[in-house]
Amino acid sequence: MYDLPYTKPFMVEEDGTNSPLDHQRVISKLIVGLGILFYREKTIAFEPLPETPLAEGPGHSVPDVSLSDPETEETRIIIEVSRGRGEKNDLWKVIQLIDHHQYGILEGFVYNYRTGDWLRYRKGEGGVATETSFSEVLGLDLGQFL
Repeated sequence: MYDLPYTKPFMVEEDGTNSPLDHQRVISKLIVGLGILFYREKTIAFEPLPETPLAEGPGHSVPDVSLSDPETEETRIIIEVSRGRGEKNDLWKVIQLIDHHQYGILEGFVYNYRTGDWLRYRKGEGGVATETSFSEVLGLDLGQFL
């Protein structure tokens, strides 16, 4: 028998990934679909990454899906997966990250998996999002992966 020191039990809310299965499933589908285009078919220029901080070190935002330029290591597109009431907060986060930070993000999306609705925000759109899943930066519809 091992005498282990007491440690506080793991609490889900202390972990940064406190997301329902449906949320993680959407992220997975986006990563797989975009990953095939990047790694195998080489038809998109940005690498899809799941839940990756926008910069090194603590305190940086972690979008659900990032598409990053592998040469410059700049994040060019972010996708937040949402449900219900979280959609407005996620859209505000996307707008803030694009317009008020120096991450190099050109385009951001919020996908509400409960309603199937997409919102897109592009740098310079003055805080107004468009209801679409089409990425101008990639030249493709992200909705096709879901």
